[in-house]
Amino acid sequence: MSSFQIVVLMVVVYIIVIAAVSVIARKAGRTAEGFVRGGRVFPAAVIGLFMASEVVGTSASVGTAQAAFTSGISAAWNLGALGIGFVIFALLFAKRFKRLDEVTISGALERAYGPGVRRVASLTMIASLLLVATAAYVSGGAMIATLLGIEADWAVVIVGVLASVYVVIGGMRSVIYTNLINIAVKIIGIVVVAIAAYAAADGYHGMRVALPPRMLDWDGVGWSQIGAWLVAGGGAMFATQYVVQAMTTVSSEAKARTAGLYTSLILIPYGILAALIGVCAAVVHPEIDSLQALPSMVVDLNPFLQGIAVTGLIASVFGLISALTIGSSTLLLKDFHQPYFNKENDEAKAVRFARLSTLVCGLIPVVVALFASDVLGVTFLAKALRASLAVFVVLMFYRPSFGSRQGALASICLSLPAVVGWYIAGDPFGIDNAYIAILTPLVIMTIAQLSGRGAKARTPIGTARKDIPTATGPSAAPTDHHMSTGAR
Repeated sequence: MSSFQIVVLMVVVYIIVIAAVSVIARKAGRTAEGFVRGGRVFPAAVIGLFMASEVVGTSASVGTAQAAFTSGISAAWNLGALGIGFVIFALLFAKRFKRLDEVTISGALERAYGPGVRRVASLTMIASLLLVATAAYVSGGAMIATLLGIEADWAVVIVGVLASVYVVIGGMRSVIYTNLINIAVKIIGIVVVAIAAYAAADGYHGMRVALPPRMLDWDGVGWSQIGAWLVAGGGAMFATQYVVQAMTTVSSEAKARTAGLYTSLILIPYGILAALIGVCAAVVHPEIDSLQALPSMVVDLNPFLQGIAVTGLIASVFGLISALTIGSSTLLLKDFHQPYFNKENDEAKAVRFARLSTLVCGLIPVVVALFASDVLGVTFLAKALRASLAVFVVLMFYRPSFGSRQGALASICLSLPAVVGWYIAGDPFGIDNAYIAILTPLVIMTIAQLSGRGAKARTPIGTARKDIPTATGPSAAPTDHHMSTGAR
């Protein structure tokens, strides 16, 4: 068999396994709650690995390697910031989110700031998730086009269709189970490529000789950029839909915290390995486009190792896209379809909408991806949008009396255009859009606090009461705010 045939065969076997798991898990998706929650509780280790697989997509691996190709090993902070964010999330927020037992981040914010904030926060989160999906398709398409020798546009379309369809089949349970396979394949793949790349670059000595000293400095990108990654990346984890959604699938608050810590143990070393590959690519293939840093090192492998690496990279696309599509469709179901178009809570109608919206959310970014190129920039913008919501997560749990409900609504409405506008303007004065994402709600909420006008936020019910039921199986009572109190 040729090298190409070996690689394609391994990828096809992987896709067949993923499809089989989705079909097996489809029973859990026969109800709307089963589709978005998975229909059962899962161990902390499973959810920890699941969340790690969600975060480590191609925009994280290919994008980090791309940044390292030009900026050096310090690009590892891009994923390291997410790992630090999960540590903070585990210590300060995981138990509180589990106690709320809300399946959407917007539903959690409604507890404190009202239904208006829920709708706007939901739209902001959906926009953020679709931006991340766009970056995943761009990086995934570029990677697959290089490795399999097909047109980049066709690669994007193929990945988009396959990744969306398997989520539609099985819902949240299939996403969890398939992402356990994905994270194992991703870790093996990134380790294989990193070891081979390090050897090809003649190790640390080769990198020192061939590259400027800043490429090997851990602060080479500058502390301003590292700080922005910590703010946008770490902060985004406090207010990311698929993270909050995953918290509802464990059985206790302690396990929710443990799951977050497991995730951080994967992300930090993964970021270092991805950045190392980018630096090695700058030594071995200095003439290539930065987006090809990781794929170029995969091409240099022998056929069997290349098959492992390619499968791992494709798993990165599938793992992230599955999380993004299930998260977006859950927001659309809970925040728009249920209260406005399914007030009678027709189960069959809800399931149909959940499946259709999952497919649509998977395919919309495909169109945008055909015109996008800056993988890390688009991903970072999406994190910044979520970081603005993280401000309200912190205030909701630790200072609900600060500002007002009206101030929160105005803050979220203004944060989206402010952050996107600042990004389009090229981050004027050297101020990263991540800082604008944090400052905009803080300034508006401070004005609301000083003016003394507007209704104060409510203390979230889940932080004060212990009697909120926790789902323990497919037949457990639904606990989402809309499902338990009726559509508004």
